Amino acid sequence: MSDRTGIFAGNDPFEIARRWLAEAERSEINDPNAMALASVDADGLPNVRMVLLKEIEPAAFVFYTNYESAKGTEIDASGKAAFVMHWKSLRRQVRVRGAVTREDGPQADAYYRSRSLKSRLGAWASRQSRPLDSRTSLMAEVAKVTTQKGTSPDRPPFWGGYRIAPVEIEFWADGDFRLHDRFVWRRRNPAEAWSVTRLNP
Repeated sequence: MSDRTGIFAGNDPFEIARRWLAEAERSEINDPNAMALASVDADGLPNVRMVLLKEIEPAAFVFYTNYESAKGTEIDASGKAAFVMHWKSLRRQVRVRGAVTREDGPQADAYYRSRSLKSRLGAWASRQSRPLDSRTSLMAEVAKVTTQKGTSPDRPPFWGGYRIAPVEIEFWADGDFRLHDRFVWRRRNPAEAWSVTRLNP
């Protein structure tokens, strides 16, 4: 690919994404790994929310959540999702669309163990996306779980990872006079080679 700055250089979109994220980690004030994750409900109505990207694998992007949350039930039903990461300090963004599978094994266990104890207990206590009477009742559930699970709780069966295997990745960088640089990597399925196209701003 040819661009003004060389920031798009490379023949592996996952490596470009890793490089951009590493740069963002040095310049963004908060949560450089935050991404707006989109899914659709049973009626096809979109939902979007912020989650944290936890790993860029050789062929996928991984995040973690409650499987029984709105996002979890929607993703499980459709098997698809999209996200965008926008870094204001770098004036760049990455857009991804693809198929989603669960990461529900040792990798999810290891990530769960890496979290703080309070976050691990909070995952047990929260019925994510469901109605809540009050914060007091939530904290009471946290106290109950703390007594039951102790200081080394196992990962909840309803909590784990999702792996997005992209069929499309778009890299966008701000340009003067809104003449931005955009390159999109596309393939019909993860077994195919990528095609790369420059897009109009």
